Amino acid sequence: MLDSWGEDQEEDRYYSEAEITEEEGGELPATDAITEVQDKTFEEIKLPADVVSEVQGAWTAYMNSASSRAAAGEALYAAIFDAAPSLQSLFKTPRAVMAMRFMQGLNTIVGAMHEAGPLKVIVETLGFQHLDLEVTIPRVIIFRDALVDLFEFGLGERFSSKARSGWRSILNYVGGAYIYVRREYAGRLRIIASSWRTANNKKKDIVYVDGEEVDEEGSAEQGGGGGVSEEQQQADGSLASSSKLASGEAKRGNGPPASGEAKQVSSMQVPTTFNEMFLLNGAVMGFGSSLWMQEVLGSFDAMVTN
Repeated sequence: MLDSWGEDQEEDRYYSEAEITEEEGGELPATDAITEVQDKTFEEIKLPADVVSEVQGAWTAYMNSASSRAAAGEALYAAIFDAAPSLQSLFKTPRAVMAMRFMQGLNTIVGAMHEAGPLKVIVETLGFQHLDLEVTIPRVIIFRDALVDLFEFGLGERFSSKARSGWRSILNYVGGAYIYVRREYAGRLRIIASSWRTANNKKKDIVYVDGEEVDEEGSAEQGGGGGVSEEQQQADGSLASSSKLASGEAKRGNGPPASGEAKQVSSMQVPTTFNEMFLLNGAVMGFGSSLWMQEVLGSFDAMVTN
């Protein structure tokens, strides 16, 4: 395939999962270099084995050249922020902790470079962990060049042209993935958080500070201004219609609901939160006293907020 495209195209070709053919058992073709930050798509990639070997060898040599992992991480941190002091404002974590995170992240990525599938999963996971950072192509280039220059200066002749090309390729891939994940998924996560807040009458979005959840309780907040927005009125109307439908379906069943269950449903107010609607439907279906329903309900908040 590469021969048919010509040598000049082979060097810059970017292969994605969608371009896999049935030839060679459906495996990804290898590409020598990803010369630009790819932020429009996010697919699996496969670099040639010799390039991967050079990148991993250079990383091992860099690790061995440092007196400790902490020193290696500190050198990475210094190289990045000396190249672009403006990037320092993006990171709120203490310097020593941030340096070790750089080390761990790069070590995981480099270790998985020979397997396209696991590499994509690792990079995607890191992308979700960096949703709060405004990663841009210029910033990716600054980050990439700072690391490559550090390796080139520290390793000298040990840092071959293949190692340099491979490092630039993998950092272009990772940086583009961060941008893609943030653009495609950050907005969706905000919609989920906002709609969950509305469904629970929460007055503010669920937020996280240093990894700890604020407003952990999933219950509705009471008090405050007594006004009801048009959006909430529409939601209440929809919930009321649903409860009427559920009650009607119960009456048309094989027999009338138990007397205690009927009293429980009739005494309930029109549900205005997800929890209330869940409990109403559970009672209508005869699961009002089932403990496992409470466990299911208690799990929703954790699923949505995480």
